[in-house]
Amino acid sequence: MTSEMLPIGVLTPMADGLHINPGMAGFSLSITGLVTAVTAPVVPRLLGAVDRRLVLAVAMLVLALGNVLTATANGYGLLTVSRIILGIGMGTVWGLASAVALRLVAPRHATLAVSLTVGGVAAASVVGVPLGTLIGNSHGWRAAFVMLTAAALILTAALLLALPRLPRPPVPADTPDRTAREPLLRNRSVTVGLVLVALLVTAHFAAYTYIRPVLEELTGATPGTIALLLLLYGVFGLIGNFAAGALAARRARLTVTGLTVGIGASILLLVLGGTNTGVTGVSVALWGLTYGGLSVAGQLWMTQSAPHRVEHVTGLFVGVFTAAIALGAFLGGTLVEAFGITPLLWSATGLAAAALAVGVFGRGPDHRSPDPADRRRPTTGIGRSDRPGAPQDQRPERSCPDSRTGPVTKRLTR
Repeated sequence: MTSEMLPIGVLTPMADGLHINPGMAGFSLSITGLVTAVTAPVVPRLLGAVDRRLVLAVAMLVLALGNVLTATANGYGLLTVSRIILGIGMGTVWGLASAVALRLVAPRHATLAVSLTVGGVAAASVVGVPLGTLIGNSHGWRAAFVMLTAAALILTAALLLALPRLPRPPVPADTPDRTAREPLLRNRSVTVGLVLVALLVTAHFAAYTYIRPVLEELTGATPGTIALLLLLYGVFGLIGNFAAGALAARRARLTVTGLTVGIGASILLLVLGGTNTGVTGVSVALWGLTYGGLSVAGQLWMTQSAPHRVEHVTGLFVGVFTAAIALGAFLGGTLVEAFGITPLLWSATGLAAAALAVGVFGRGPDHRSPDPADRRRPTTGIGRSDRPGAPQDQRPERSCPDSRTGPVTKRLTR
């Protein structure tokens, strides 16, 4: 995630170094987002029985290549190529990460596993972007991308050493054939969640992509102050990630709509009081807290809506999410170049209000399925509930009709 988001923290020096305007530099996020949006939903459908561990390791090598090309770019052309390559790696990693995490733990730990995985997004804001910004300020923006190249290579080795083999997961035994084949977009809860996320993420990235120019123009912040504000954003984002994960496991719709209110309010607060440093700090903290929880809460909305197709619905969610990142960055750049900072922030607030309306009046996931893994069993030996000595009440029970004895209860098996 830091590979994708770092241009936000080094936008101004990066644009100067490539001899382009900040709007064009911001469009580079749109390129990565669009490629990720295409890659994420497609990859799970093409993998077949390929070991997911190897796929993730190769994706990290692709990210390393994209970062080294960004670091050596001498113009917008090579920057574009590097961001396309990054998009391929990002789409693969993000499309599989949460689904893989669910397979590594017992069902009772599913929500925490998703929160920890998605916490990488918040960690990118807490550590990655602020650290990259500091390195960019002291050693140049290219050095920050060299740092990311080295990190990707280290993670490649770690994935191969730490993860078990992860072949294609089977469809849960209790899933009807019709449900397993039904297009996900016919699921009303899935569709409502995707529309809400598309509007909200577009609003967020339209404004957040240009947070550095916003802080420079409205608040008059120095580079050091901007780095501290981004760190504040990231710390609260990490808090929001775990808090929203715990809440969304039980009330996904209420959690996501609450986060929507917070994101809209924080942008509005920045519009109305951004000239005051204290108000700006409160706005940035609230923004980080609420956006930090969106990814995990949104993924839990999706997996609760389609628990029988976790890999596919996660890939679809990531595709829409990253397409919205691209659209938001493009829309933000267009508005900044044409109208300036303040109209951009008002437009983002309006999009957040539209997302709230979708969440309030649309259909949410079934509250009777609070855990995204309550119908699934891990497909590796890690976290299996049937190992010797494991509690046997971890397995959910379902009622099924029997033509001879009436309804009987059976325990799910693979």
